[in-house]
Amino acid sequence: MGKVYEGIDDRLREFILAQPVYFVATAPSGAGGHVNVSPKGGTGTLAVLGPHWIAYLDYTGSGAETIAHLRDNGRITVMMCAFQGPPKILRLYGRGRAVLPEDAPFAELVAAFPVDPARGLRSVIEVEVERVSDACGYQVPLMDHVGDRDLLVRWADRKSDDELAQYRRTRNAHSIDDLPALSGP
Repeated sequence: MGKVYEGIDDRLREFILAQPVYFVATAPSGAGGHVNVSPKGGTGTLAVLGPHWIAYLDYTGSGAETIAHLRDNGRITVMMCAFQGPPKILRLYGRGRAVLPEDAPFAELVAAFPVDPARGLRSVIEVEVERVSDACGYQVPLMDHVGDRDLLVRWADRKSDDELAQYRRTRNAHSIDDLPALSGP
């Protein structure tokens, strides 16, 4: 039922880009701390950059667990589920990093996306994919995608650049386990 692939081929790329929602899982090093799973989505927010390379647009949010965990150990899994059509679950295991606006590759990465990023873009999460595998997805329900939400974009549009920066300094500086996210070393 499940299969491990050499990398992301054209067929898998098509599947990945067709999914309106994907899930990102990270965890801190060691036995303590919280495992984090975040739903992500929005048309054009994930890009397949090569057979072993993906990236997604990371917008300002209520927490910064993924960034903190990637700074801690780099481990990340991205999962897509087919909610329409034939059943399938696809997992991309790898090492990731948050590329911030002040980092040299930021503009080049943003240019790889088919959409202009909305206000509130905090970073681009870049993943070097080490393992690509699928599972049957027989238990995943069929669901209809009604559309993308625009609430996060509208929220960010109501804020000035200074207000967004202040929000990140106060709400995205550390993870819930007090690991640095958008703060110091």
